[in-house]
Amino acid sequence: MTARYKILIVDDEDDVEQLVRQKFRRQVREQEYEFVFAKNGLEALTLLHQHPDADAVFSDLNMPQMDGLTLLEQIREAHPILRTVVVSAYNDMDNIRLAMNRGAFDFICKPFDFGDFERTLLKTLQSVEQIRHTLQAVRENDILKMYVDEGVLNFMCCKAYEESLHTTETINATIAFIDICGFTAISEREPSDFVVRLLNRYFDVVVKAVIEGGGYVDKFIGDAVLAVFKGEAHLEHAIRAALSVHNALRAVEDVFSDGQPYSPQVSIGLNTGEVIRGNVGSATLRRFDFTVIGDVVNTAQRLQSVALPGQTLVTADTNAKIGPNFQRECIGERALRNKANPVTIYAIGPS
Repeated sequence: MTARYKILIVDDEDDVEQLVRQKFRRQVREQEYEFVFAKNGLEALTLLHQHPDADAVFSDLNMPQMDGLTLLEQIREAHPILRTVVVSAYNDMDNIRLAMNRGAFDFICKPFDFGDFERTLLKTLQSVEQIRHTLQAVRENDILKMYVDEGVLNFMCCKAYEESLHTTETINATIAFIDICGFTAISEREPSDFVVRLLNRYFDVVVKAVIEGGGYVDKFIGDAVLAVFKGEAHLEHAIRAALSVHNALRAVEDVFSDGQPYSPQVSIGLNTGEVIRGNVGSATLRRFDFTVIGDVVNTAQRLQSVALPGQTLVTADTNAKIGPNFQRECIGERALRNKANPVTIYAIGPS
């Protein structure tokens, strides 16, 4: 079991180690503190390399081989978040001020007043604890960003989100369903770890195109991606992102475990209009999915389901909103699942 805090004491006086161990023997015994001792700056740097989990350094300023000011510079470069308290005689105030300007957290004076030493140590470790919480929050936020879009995170942090988990908003957006064709058959013939690596590789291509096009990934659904484009010219941006996905995947060539070559393709359904964005889930379980819902979303998924590999399909209504920069081919009427009447659809291509 390791101590809660590890403190490096750097001082060339022989009795310092004995005095510190005696003063804090209870905390050491209860594994609240662990002390490591060095006689000079060079030895301190070696010990910091051996003990990268050190939380704080108490260093004398006047030492042989490497003084405390030089050590402070080295610590600031190699261990920028490590808290350092400098120790020196009261009449050495010029060097103490210099140390504070170079990033020292605090200072104490010699000869040791162990009451002051303990108070300074507690204050230093409180700062260390704050750093720990901050770093943990940053790590958790970085992990969260791997699963949640940044725009969603920003919304979650706003006051409106805190006031009600059931708040929704209606936005005008273009929805893109992007499905990797034939991936179910691949899952049946290839080992699971190979399938996951392949899927993540293709998803990376899709996500880069979506982000570069100004959209965001709402969710991954099996081997498909639901992407949302909003803001100015969102339909045009969505179309360009869809074409970019097709182009990028044409350059991807893979080989199955039996040596058979494979070139991935996607089928895409685009639809534009008003969608509802908000939390969908269980208030009882406190489990929600911040997502988009509505007929526009459903129709985009239905379009994708009838699109051929390499196709991007839109409805006649969406086609009417597309400018002259893209070629369109009328495919004709198609029966879409859960739609009462056939829908006239168009395939989109580059200009």
